[in-house]
Amino acid sequence: MPVPIYALLQLRTYYDRNPSSFVALSPHARRLASLGMAMTVAGTIIFLVVIGIMGWGLWRRRGATETIREPALAVSENRWVLGGGVLMPVIVLVGVFLLTLSTLHAYQAPDNAVDEVEVIGHQWWWEVIYPRDSVVTADEIHLPVGGTIRVRLRSDDVIHSLWSPNLDGKTDLIPGQENTMVLEADSAGVYRAQCAEFCGKQHANMALSIVAEPPAMYARWLASAKVPAQPVKNEAQAAGLAAFLGHSCAYCHTIAGTPASGHVGPDLTHIGSRLTLAGGTLPNTAGNLGGWIANPDRLKPGVKMPAVPMDGASLQAIVQYLESLK
Repeated sequence: MPVPIYALLQLRTYYDRNPSSFVALSPHARRLASLGMAMTVAGTIIFLVVIGIMGWGLWRRRGATETIREPALAVSENRWVLGGGVLMPVIVLVGVFLLTLSTLHAYQAPDNAVDEVEVIGHQWWWEVIYPRDSVVTADEIHLPVGGTIRVRLRSDDVIHSLWSPNLDGKTDLIPGQENTMVLEADSAGVYRAQCAEFCGKQHANMALSIVAEPPAMYARWLASAKVPAQPVKNEAQAAGLAAFLGHSCAYCHTIAGTPASGHVGPDLTHIGSRLTLAGGTLPNTAGNLGGWIANPDRLKPGVKMPAVPMDGASLQAIVQYLESLK
């Protein structure tokens, strides 16, 4: 049974709208948050000490008229330069290096991952594949609460970077290279992820939703995602499928169970169940879907998806059909 979109929307949390690496909701995120907090505290202390020394130096020199320094004063100043300019930075950097090594050592991918996901970065959207289950979707990753998902990352064009501040650190997607990250969540919710490496005009609008669900709900979603698109149930949906296949949409997109088998754009087999459209730019509503099909460049300038000329009746039929693909 398909998972209705309203059930996923009920999982939305504060973190979807306000991601922060200091609001850590997974083991890996907590390790990174601890390291970040330690570096923030150390940096703040160093800043305050430097400002204090500068203020002390200015106060000490206030009103001084002599330009020739005594030998004892020169030696004292040299000690300050040696201690503050060499010794202290070495101590701080070694300490940060050891903390980082400790974090990296604990930051190992576990061997008991619930599932493996492949994420491919495109300008400007995310292709998400569950190879074990032959599931293909776009712009969202589903995972069970308390479970671990191993994510294999690669790019189809330029360098991207996947970052979900509440769940993990940044990991690059580099053409010709595969990187790996681990995703897990302590509680149910929809967590925002973002491309964190400038990748072109719409870099800021390349978002991804990470949907953490209770295990039973995740199993339901995965089972429904394996199923091809449901056959049309009425004349309106039949007209929408015919219009979709009759225009150039079918050359770029796949809808499993239909003749549409394009691989240029996102797989649309279950687009009606997704939270967003256009690489996380728009909420998935019928109005936004119609506007996106009619003139994608107006909503996301520079996007590679072309506007497809069609009459209003065909557009409405396609929207109605795609919205039925739960």
